[in-house]
Amino acid sequence: MCGISGIYGHPNASELTYLGLYSLQHRGQESAGLVSSDNKKLYSHKGMGLVSSVFNHQSLIALKGKAAIGHVRYSTTGSSLLKNAQPFLANSPYGEIAIAHNGNLVNSKELRDTLQKKGSIFQTTADSEIIIHLMAHSTKKSLSDRLTEALLQIKGAYCLLLITRKKMIAVRDPNGFRPLCLGKLNNSLVVASESCALDIIQAEYIREIEPGEILIIDENGTSSIKPFPKTKPSLCIFEFVYFARPDSKIFGESVYLTRKRLGGKLYRESPVKSDLVIPIPDSGNYAALGFAQKSGINFEYGMIRNHYIGRTFIQPRQEIRNLDVKIKLNPVKELLKGKRITVVEDSIVRGTTARSRIQSLRRAGAKKIDMKVSCPPHRFPCFYGIDFSSKGELIASSHSLEEIRKFIGLNSLSYLSLEGMLAAMPLPKKNFCTACFNGNYPIPVPKKTGKHILEK
Repeated sequence: MCGISGIYGHPNASELTYLGLYSLQHRGQESAGLVSSDNKKLYSHKGMGLVSSVFNHQSLIALKGKAAIGHVRYSTTGSSLLKNAQPFLANSPYGEIAIAHNGNLVNSKELRDTLQKKGSIFQTTADSEIIIHLMAHSTKKSLSDRLTEALLQIKGAYCLLLITRKKMIAVRDPNGFRPLCLGKLNNSLVVASESCALDIIQAEYIREIEPGEILIIDENGTSSIKPFPKTKPSLCIFEFVYFARPDSKIFGESVYLTRKRLGGKLYRESPVKSDLVIPIPDSGNYAALGFAQKSGINFEYGMIRNHYIGRTFIQPRQEIRNLDVKIKLNPVKELLKGKRITVVEDSIVRGTTARSRIQSLRRAGAKKIDMKVSCPPHRFPCFYGIDFSSKGELIASSHSLEEIRKFIGLNSLSYLSLEGMLAAMPLPKKNFCTACFNGNYPIPVPKKTGKHILEK
């Protein structure tokens, strides 16, 4: 996961893109970057850490021009380095170009090896750089033709924003794994991973960038290219379950309302008697609300989140995640003591986070704890941009429901079924990628999967 945002044709392009990145901070906390254009040259600033620490007033003033793209990054173990921070800026035979990428390429090692044999020298370990090299090797004359030729060689999940001195280009892969939307602010056009990045600058939501679409924005307006063969959509269902902000529209639909429906489905499938329904904040809040409304059980915030710490799941190392969990949530002892509580969680990936949270609820005096999870068990690795790259990281791939219940320390544990999750979605079930739940990968992945697949 990463977040991308950009704007074309506004005198405060850098400042507005900065605000867009700020609203997408939940999609990546390790690095942030921004590249702007004043029609003459590109200007870049990026660094490790949160958006608020990477940029200041002076750095934004130095990012001149009426067009800008930005990126917030979340990586896998071993690749959290400044050299991998995006957008990548390169000098090429056709001028300066910068690229920001959300997603993962599954054929990155094969392409990298081929390009290196042809003389390419890579500056980073990220798969995103491959696209720039493929464009440089193209013999096509126009930028759009070079880009199209490059994209026809890559496989996997990608939403891209590119900027040159004169153009901004948005791209979404043919499967449409990741969300990308288009908005308008007066006479300027805005592109972002989620609609919350439009809302923060009061831009009007227009539409989603379509799967397989290359949208070119320049002084003449917009033009759209769709060079790919028609492909069955594979929208990432985990975006609705966990990743996206609840106030966003993704794939054209409300995240908030979808999560409430997931909670309602969860109660219908596994009703329970308890004194309180409590969420695991923040991503479990809305499924818990839907569960409580369907069950008639009182909804309470039994755990209070420290809002000065970010997401634990997207921290790169397990030891950091463990520390973050203890800092992040604190139970309300007076509310929980002696109570039968139903805890609603959005997902269980590794199980260590859930175990730590349940232990804290036990220490707070909860008499009985039932956990309800608003998606099915994660049993298969994701190769399209989510940080669980092997079955060994997924507790449900090697443990039974009863073993997971005992490990976490629960009285009972229930997951939403795959059919229940799909029924709660606002779009037809055939449109979604559910590979992390059932192993049905829409794009084949190499049998021997190395760390290269997950370098982002």
